Amino acid sequence: MGTIEENVKEILSELETGNGFGEEISLVAATKTRTPDEVARAIAAGVKMVGENKVQEFREKFDASAGAERHFIGNLQTNKAKYLVGRCELIHSVGSLHLAEEISRLAAQRNTVQNILIEINLGEASKGGVPLEEADGAYRTISALGGIEVKGFMAMLPEHGELPLLSDLCKRMRQLFVNYRERDEKIVYLSMGMSGDWRLCAEHGSNMIRLGSSLFGPRPAVRKPAPVTE
Repeated sequence: MGTIEENVKEILSELETGNGFGEEISLVAATKTRTPDEVARAIAAGVKMVGENKVQEFREKFDASAGAERHFIGNLQTNKAKYLVGRCELIHSVGSLHLAEEISRLAAQRNTVQNILIEINLGEASKGGVPLEEADGAYRTISALGGIEVKGFMAMLPEHGELPLLSDLCKRMRQLFVNYRERDEKIVYLSMGMSGDWRLCAEHGSNMIRLGSSLFGPRPAVRKPAPVTE
């Protein structure tokens, strides 16, 4: 494993060929548990998008992430959406109508439009998101809300699935993305793929990947974040 700078350069070079359909792939650096200095180094090395998993860490590293788009990629509790709306370029993990409605309310209150992705659950009960078979209804309902712009879909593959299953899930997500992109020009992102599976996802058409350990090295022991306060 190289330095952060070497890893960023290597990944960006590999991404130059695009995904399996020749489309550009956007790299989001997943910065969970990483220090502000590590985030700043990744940005200086060429990272243009950073994604945080915890609201408290998003706030703590806000200044360090200057110069890059700030994304939120973790599970988002409805009562913490107030810390992100209007300060975050893209919220990847909108997996319920309840959360979408709160983001819409806050966006209207702040006279802004919040870009989001609809999170799709690919069959894991322990994960959040809209079941794949309910994606159409979720898209129609959420995209009609004021103050929200749906930019695409996000999904996480099962960690221990067999290759044929994972490939099939990738293909189904790609088809979902293409179906809506053809009818809605605002749909531009299929965010799917992390350090362990991003090449498979890219092969099948993901155009946004979220990498942590591939850029920063093994994740340090998870620290308990301070409580989110006003």
